[in-house]
Amino acid sequence: MYPEDLKYTTEHEWIRVTSGTVRVGITSFAQDALGDIVFVTLPAVGDRVQAGEPFGEVESTKSVSDVYAPVSGEVIARNEVLDSTPELVNSDPYGEGWLVEVAVDDAGVTDSLLDADAYAQHVKGT
Repeated sequence: MYPEDLKYTTEHEWIRVTSGTVRVGITSFAQDALGDIVFVTLPAVGDRVQAGEPFGEVESTKSVSDVYAPVSGEVIARNEVLDSTPELVNSDPYGEGWLVEVAVDDAGVTDSLLDADAYAQHVKGT
């Protein structure tokens, strides 16, 4: 149900780890709970994000929700396509609907995030 190659937060963000960087998005569970995404606010390239702190917002037809940084570091890319097609977060949350890429301050911190099985268990308890 949740991709095995990703790590997850209890706030429903996912990360895909590559060499020294992570790609961040929100999970299918989160986008489903939000409903139709109509607007996404993301930090600029060069901004710093702090693990556990909000770095952007996702606005849906139901509500506006903060998106929390799963790691600390510098934003090195943002998904500019979401400016004109925010609905990609709904249709492809683990692919084209990604939010930002971050150069991680401490790569070891990703080990503390949930694997797919642990995230699935967390969602069951939500």
